[in-house]
Amino acid sequence: MSNFNHAIQFAVDAHSGYTRKGTGSPYIVHPMEVAAIVSTMTLDDDILAAAALHDVVEDAQVSIETIRNFFGPRVAELVACESEDKRPDLPKSETWKIRKEETINHLKATKDMAVKIITLGDKLSNLRATYQSYLRIGDAVWNQFNMKDKQLHGWYYTEILEAISELSDYPVWKEYKWYVETLFG
Repeated sequence: MSNFNHAIQFAVDAHSGYTRKGTGSPYIVHPMEVAAIVSTMTLDDDILAAAALHDVVEDAQVSIETIRNFFGPRVAELVACESEDKRPDLPKSETWKIRKEETINHLKATKDMAVKIITLGDKLSNLRATYQSYLRIGDAVWNQFNMKDKQLHGWYYTEILEAISELSDYPVWKEYKWYVETLFG
């Protein structure tokens, strides 16, 4: 079995019972969408596996060591790059900007295009969902997040756009840019 096929099964189990913030849809839809977006940029088995697994450490309490044991060092490295230090001892709203700055700085510093590709898949999936909610409920959409300030979300997604600009030839990067411009002006 390929790493990607195994990762899909692992992610389904890890996210079982979880729902997506704001939509109530099964959480697994998000990592599968991320993997689908990533597959438009690469068919590398380890990158696709990491895309499917990108939230299991951050949101399903799976350790990086478990990922390394099941999927190897490359997949574990990519998943680690996509996992924020949530600082569980502090309120999420207090650490939001610090966590986002760490993500942006890492993206600007890395030469690993796989990290940028997975980030694009993740953030595009997030913006698609946010936009759909925005069409239904308008600016109330920002109330479903730990950070309620739309301008700070705009800052974050714009910085990400710039940090992954090497991917600007891909149609999904252009789609991401459209969502940033449409939601944040």
